[in-house]
Amino acid sequence: MPMTYTLARIFTSEESRYHGKPLYLEIVNLVKRQKISARCQVTRGIAGCYENGEIATQGIEVLSFNMPLEIIVIMPQQESARLLPLIEEMVDEGIMTVEEQDVHWHKCRKRMIPRQIRVRDVMTPGPRTLPLDAPASEAMRILGAAHFHGLPVLDGRNRPVGMVTHGDLLRHTALPVKVGLFRAGGGAPGTAEDALAGTPVAELMSRPAVVVKEDELLSRAVDLMLERDLKRLPVVGGDGALTGMLSRLDVFKTIMDRNPDWATFGSQGIKLRDLTVVRDAMRTDTPVLPPSAPLWDAIKLIDTTSIKRVAVVGPEGQLLGLVSERVLMAAFSAHQGGLLDLIVNKLSFTALARKHAELTRALRASTVGEVMRTDLISVREDSLIDDALLLMVEKQLKRIPVLDEGGGFRGMLTRDSLLRAIQGPGEG
Repeated sequence: MPMTYTLARIFTSEESRYHGKPLYLEIVNLVKRQKISARCQVTRGIAGCYENGEIATQGIEVLSFNMPLEIIVIMPQQESARLLPLIEEMVDEGIMTVEEQDVHWHKCRKRMIPRQIRVRDVMTPGPRTLPLDAPASEAMRILGAAHFHGLPVLDGRNRPVGMVTHGDLLRHTALPVKVGLFRAGGGAPGTAEDALAGTPVAELMSRPAVVVKEDELLSRAVDLMLERDLKRLPVVGGDGALTGMLSRLDVFKTIMDRNPDWATFGSQGIKLRDLTVVRDAMRTDTPVLPPSAPLWDAIKLIDTTSIKRVAVVGPEGQLLGLVSERVLMAAFSAHQGGLLDLIVNKLSFTALARKHAELTRALRASTVGEVMRTDLISVREDSLIDDALLLMVEKQLKRIPVLDEGGGFRGMLTRDSLLRAIQGPGEG
């Protein structure tokens, strides 16, 4: 069934300006900012004349600077009442015509990362950094209190030569869990920080630093993050000096800020290509346990799985809660000597529990249902990726449980799996 669209044509010239900028570019940007299912096209003529007596032709060099332009905007009719007055306000020289069009079909490829966006447009400027001779204890202090998990290390010319992350600290200290988790569990990290006080950060940082140039396309930077399995990239200028940091969250925020409401497009009868739903991106390797399972069982699973989560499910498979490292830290902190061993010895949760007989007995007697987190934010498996993206950005989540229409647990969506789904084949 045909759809009714509005076609607007603006006949103007290259010389036309809006707030000192080329009018045609400002109209293109206006249409883009609306995030609606409209297209804009600018055509430059090879010759023309104007009602004030001027002519433009490429045959006369002095007159070729003000060639005629035609700007076309086509949009669903319901959008025209709002957009056309905005365009009229911008045009102070030219002619605009408006007519209705019967559109038999409208097809659009869904592109999550627009091709023109560059790293400098979305990076976080002025990140925290460390010099090469900084003590590693300073890295632990900063990362333990921050929401980010990596610090660029700079040489004397402000060029990134390495990165220090939670993983680097774990490999070079006796702390078997992230600093932030340790503190959340009630641990005092002074012992670990003291041990690192005499160690320069240069000795434990990951090197060389994998960097991206600020004028690189964002889609190519995302390719690099996925290829190298990196959560963040230092951004450098033409002289190699640090200018910012690019994280996965920066990418997600950009997509949310600049992309339209794809669900609305679908409701308008527009045929969208490359739609991705949550089930296409979720991880399905999260272990599950019933609420009656001993907490000991959850500990063993968390120690051996990369996702570091156990889903607690009911008899019908419905999600009841989650057990994570943070939950275990709280359980361990209640037992004398447990947290001390987290600093003094490189022990997994399983080995730590076995060392403390009282702790082992308590963990075998406790059930996952008694300690699991139940205040969960989840997403449906048949939801568009956009819904999960919105949740991750607004709530600053790293993982989201995925449920079916009946509340059954289906898997976990992580920032990494979401980024891979967003990039998709052909996006880079």
